[in-house]
Amino acid sequence: MTEKILILDFGSQYTQLIARAVREANVYCEIIPFHGNFVFGPDLKGVILSGSPFSVNEENAPQADINYIAGKVPVLGICYGAQLTVKLLGGRVDKSEKREYGRAKLEKIKEDVLLNGVSPHSQVWMSHSDTIKELPAGFEILGTTESIPVAAFKRTGENLFPLYGLQFHPEVYHSTEGKTIIKNFLVNICNCSQDWTPAHFISDTVAELKNKIGNKRVIMALSGGVDSTVAATLIHQACGDNLFGIFVDNGVLRKGEYEQVLDMYAKLGLNVKGINAKNHFYTRLAGISDPEEKRKIIGGSFIDIFDQEAHRIENIDFLGQGTIYPDVIESASVHGPSATIKSHHNVGGLPETMKLSLVEPLRSLFKDEVRKVGLELGIDHDILFRHPFPGPGLAIRILGDVTEEKVRLLQEADAIYTNALKKANLYAGIWQAGTILLPVKSVGVMGDERTYEFTVALRAVTSVDGMTADWAHLPYEFLADISNEIINNVRGINRVVYDISSKPPATIEWE
Repeated sequence: MTEKILILDFGSQYTQLIARAVREANVYCEIIPFHGNFVFGPDLKGVILSGSPFSVNEENAPQADINYIAGKVPVLGICYGAQLTVKLLGGRVDKSEKREYGRAKLEKIKEDVLLNGVSPHSQVWMSHSDTIKELPAGFEILGTTESIPVAAFKRTGENLFPLYGLQFHPEVYHSTEGKTIIKNFLVNICNCSQDWTPAHFISDTVAELKNKIGNKRVIMALSGGVDSTVAATLIHQACGDNLFGIFVDNGVLRKGEYEQVLDMYAKLGLNVKGINAKNHFYTRLAGISDPEEKRKIIGGSFIDIFDQEAHRIENIDFLGQGTIYPDVIESASVHGPSATIKSHHNVGGLPETMKLSLVEPLRSLFKDEVRKVGLELGIDHDILFRHPFPGPGLAIRILGDVTEEKVRLLQEADAIYTNALKKANLYAGIWQAGTILLPVKSVGVMGDERTYEFTVALRAVTSVDGMTADWAHLPYEFLADISNEIINNVRGINRVVYDISSKPPATIEWE
């Protein structure tokens, strides 16, 4: 039985950060909407109440029966969760004289296990427009700030489960000792054993998969990416060659990727069939310049080919997918259950058309956790830590129509760029890098000859999650060397530019 913490989500932009902080402490947790149903079983060790964009005094503010929950397990309320606790239990929450946002200093005024190891004056991050004016009866203040009289508090009294509240956000980076506070709640208050590790996850997951799959067969579309590779390896450990993997070369992969990925799967012992479908995709893409149309063609063609290959395998019962936890979270709104499950990086539509049950061994993991599991499984580091690559591949890095010759040019230039980043020890510090083939030609001179050839743009960004990104400040000498190497080695390209746009307002990809 895996111990767990539940996080009730009231709509905060920081809810996933709470979950990541809990997971980093080797404690399993799940995020559910504030109105979600859950069971108070022996595995549930505590509940955390998230922040929210709402005010607790708004007419339609999200609610939860905190008094009932706190009668079953320890509870920690964060920001809105703390304010809601105060209001529902008889205290007072009013509008602040001014919106309290940014850094503040938490002053401990009472020692408590929640604040063990926290400095007397610790930096915390505030983000709220309401403030706690009066605590309910039976509560006491643990910490304050210069402008917040109640920054941390707890319920007192014997024979009661611990109930705490924090007016600040311990889960964000700017709360310098916030993770210590969260760990104190998990370990000192909820008595979590901190045994949720990659090895533990693998053993539990493989056992569950064996029980679910039995002797039946699983089919899975593989991309060579982190999620599908780790998911396939776990499924393979459970059912061996009853996993049938299909890897399609859509003609817009990176240079040598088709052969490299198949070789990698062979080393992992996976039962994978490679399908060379380049010509099919090139034919369908001929003359198409609109980015959205290119995406639809590639996605639709992939499903057609996968479906065709799947029907050549008899008695398939399950479809394996590399769904990860952010996809699951995004499919469930705090305002009500979602009608559809997000599947942007999976085989959208296949479960309905093929009548297969889903097997998603990674649906409880964040991306960094997937990588840790992959390392534990012995998957090559270069595969696990390579940059994100768009599903439509190089087709959306070729602006305008896609041809086999343009793909070849871009593959060559991109391989030079990527290999140089690795050789210069710059690759690991970049979130995503790629080369874009522009639909313009320019005049150049090579030797005594005049040239009229394509231009490529180099792109490299730094980011935490891809939601926002800044352009990577690569050394001028490095960029000069790459420009020379591409122009000297890729006939058909005579100009190289570097993209210095951030997201927002630009996007990471050009299409």
